This record gives sequence, C-alpha cells and structure tokens, in this order.
Amino acid sequence: MEASMEAARGSGAKHIILVHGACHGGWSWYKVASRLRSAAAELLGYHVAAPDLAASGVDGRRLSEVPTFRDYTGPLLDVLRSLPAGEKAVLVGHSLGGLSVALAAELFPEKVAAAVFLAAFMPDCVSPPSDVLLKNGARENYTPSDNEMKPQDADGKLPSSFMFGPQATEQMLYQLCSPEDLTLGKSLMRISSLFLEDLQIQPPFSKDHYGSVRKVYVVCKQDETIPEEYQRWMVTNNPVDEVMEIDGADHMAMLSTPDQVVKCIIDIAKRYS
Repeated sequence: MEASMEAARGSGAKHIILVHGACHGGWSWYKVASRLRSAAAELLGYHVAAPDLAASGVDGRRLSEVPTFRDYTGPLLDVLRSLPAGEKAVLVGHSLGGLSVALAAELFPEKVAAAVFLAAFMPDCVSPPSDVLLKNGARENYTPSDNEMKPQDADGKLPSSFMFGPQATEQMLYQLCSPEDLTLGKSLMRISSLFLEDLQIQPPFSKDHYGSVRKVYVVCKQDETIPEEYQRWMVTNNPVDEVMEIDGADHMAMLSTPDQVVKCIIDIAKRYS
C-alpha cells in the first residue's frame, strides 16, 4: 500500500479510505475496492485504500496490545497524518468503523473531504462516543444473539473482547450475502473489541472539529445489526449533509450490494471533493 500511496501523492491525487468494522479487516472491502480502482474514468486521480486497523485483518498485533480505541484506529490516523498539506480524503466507515472515521475527523478535520457512514455508528457532539453503541444494544426490539463479549484480563485494565457468534453472523450480518462471502467472513474474522470501557470515558467529539466535517449517511434498509430505524435515529440525532439509502443491503452491504455501495461512493467523491 505504501508504494501506491507514494505514487498517488506524486500525481496530486485525492483519496478514498475504506474503514472496516469490528472483527473484520480491509479484506471486507475487496469487492468495493476493486470496483472503485477500476472506475478510473469516473474517479480520475483518486487513490483507494482499505487499511487494516490494529489487531485486525493481517495486522500482526494481538488484541491485548491495543488498549484504547485510539490505538485501534491508529493505522487510519497514520494514513491521514501522512497526507501532504492540502490533500483530502473521503472516509467511508462501516459499522464500528463509523467511530474510527469520527475520531479521524476530530483529529484531522482539514484532511477530510467527507465522512461517510455506511450502516455505521455515528456519534454526535453531545454524548460520549460510546453512547450510540449502548443505545443500539438497549433498543426495545433488540434481538439477543450469540455474540460473545468477555474480559481480557482479571484486573479490567484492557477492554472486553468481542466476537460475532455463528448465528449472528449468518442471520444478522451476512443474511443476504452469497454463501461464498459468508464462508469468507467466518474464516477471516478475528476477535476484536467494541472498546466500550475506553469510549465511555472519552469526551464528546467537538463541534469545531468533527462537527465541522461534511457528512453523508448511507442507510442499509435490510440491516439486522444496526436496523434502519436506528440508523435514521442517528441521522435525526446528528443531522448530516446528505442521506442515501440502499435497498436489499444487509449489514455487510459492501459484500451483498457492492455495486450500489460503489455508486454511492463515486457520487459522494464527485460532490464533496
């Protein structure tokens, strides 16, 4: 990725950075990333990256080596930090990746052309970042699943680990995906964390930084993990510049409806560059 990033910088390129959710990695964007990279005529000059966050994908760290959400998001922050002055990126966050995008926008607002939330947790500028995670779990119609969350250490210094269960993966994440992508997901997912302990003690993101960045929410209408009703509540709670929607998309929209996701990203890149 580093060599291609250098080549992109040399051409004065702009950037699209795809940010995965919990237990996943950059691999989950393989359909979208490949389609975006081949859309040269429509995305002239854009470089597409799908980095692995810490202890995710092929990143070599263990979860115990990633004590905070900022540490977890570090690879994304490093990419933004390395962009030359004046260059901006469209950040596309999926699921927990929405909070990583929000943190990146908080720290580097001048480098974010648009923050895109694809069936993602989107925080506001009033409550701790953990609030949108906790409210989703506290919904009246929340369906218990076989996801597993447990302590990493006896003294509670590390955030609890998290892993999607087989039933939740099949029925709430990948229910509209192909059998091949379901198999891929089950094979490549890693134990991760929601970092609730850390996110609960963090201050709200600021209006001057995160709040100043242009935002687009892409609603996935058949999502069973972050249902449409809750996605739209987050938009009402923290209004955005634009709302798009994809019908027929489950939580893993980048796998179940990749062409529609690509179209949304291209439209956003054109309008918000």
